[in-house]
Amino acid sequence: MRYIDEFRNAELIEKTAQEIRRRVDPSKRYRLMEVCGGHTFSIFRFGIQELLPENIELVHGPGCPVCVLPMGRMDDGLNLAKDPSVIFTAFGDVMRVPGSHGSPLEFKAKGADVRMVYSPLDALKLAVKNPDRKVVFFAIGFETTAPSTALTLLRAREMGVRNFFVLSNHVLILPAIRAILESPDMRIDGFLGPGHVSTVIGARPYEFIARHYGKPVVISGFEPLDLLQSILMLVRQIEEGRAAVENQYSRVVPWDGNRAALAAMAEVFEVRPFFEWRGLGFISQSALKLRPEFAPWDAEVQFEIAGLRVTDPMAAQCGEVLKGVLKPFQCKLFGKECTPERPVGALMVSSEGACAAYYHHVYARQAVGE
Repeated sequence: MRYIDEFRNAELIEKTAQEIRRRVDPSKRYRLMEVCGGHTFSIFRFGIQELLPENIELVHGPGCPVCVLPMGRMDDGLNLAKDPSVIFTAFGDVMRVPGSHGSPLEFKAKGADVRMVYSPLDALKLAVKNPDRKVVFFAIGFETTAPSTALTLLRAREMGVRNFFVLSNHVLILPAIRAILESPDMRIDGFLGPGHVSTVIGARPYEFIARHYGKPVVISGFEPLDLLQSILMLVRQIEEGRAAVENQYSRVVPWDGNRAALAAMAEVFEVRPFFEWRGLGFISQSALKLRPEFAPWDAEVQFEIAGLRVTDPMAAQCGEVLKGVLKPFQCKLFGKECTPERPVGALMVSSEGACAAYYHHVYARQAVGE
């Protein structure tokens, strides 16, 4: 298949890995952060770290939307699910995210009407089919999924559906990267720019990272050769003393983004003054809420939302892993109290979470002696 076979070509992969080894300075250490959960998954799935010199360290950043969702926000949504008049809907990777008193799946087992959907449009269809119920869509994701939520709200307004509501948890990638860059324990030399988010926002918005912080950024695809080419591009920039934004994933990512998607988002959403992120705290201008024109469909307007703040379990070190300070296996609960079957922290829930990816592709294999 085009863009699959070419980017999994073993000969090209080996040549690129050799070129990386040739380019690196053996006396230096390179810490490169991927800020996309899809990249984290691919890095573990394809064993990318094993192809690299030992002095290149891949650091897993806050690119998984489930992982950065604070527990209190999950509790806000599940409090709505307790209402017998409500059908609570969410994506599949939200279903096992732990709140203070259980996950959506556990609430479902206790009798709440909790349903998994594949898109916000599925939730809108449920509202049309159940006019006597209130259907709440627990919207989550970076700029990747925000356009589909926006288009669904525009459709709901056009159809005049008034029993459909959105609880927006959409977050923005650039403020999170800025928060990492300004963290006192920041030790990142370059960034693998997120592929999925960039299909929407484009490459241009990352220029501030190179211009103001002097860190190179390479937007990467998800196949093994994509990732290795992007790492090679970062190494070249670092060795040449450059800091620029480069687009390895140009076959998919336009420099100025998807203008239709951006226009839909701008029509429906506005930026929140502050939003809490798991492990990163409150970050200004980092999330999206519905504009006042969409108040009839805004769960935060139409329901009583407590706005809970809940501290993560003390032993779970999700924040340190999200910021790249710790590796997943360095968390005290990893593989013991916290597993994909019984997650304590959200990073163990989604396949794109650093802990779950490491558990499935490294830890589990080591446990059986592979």
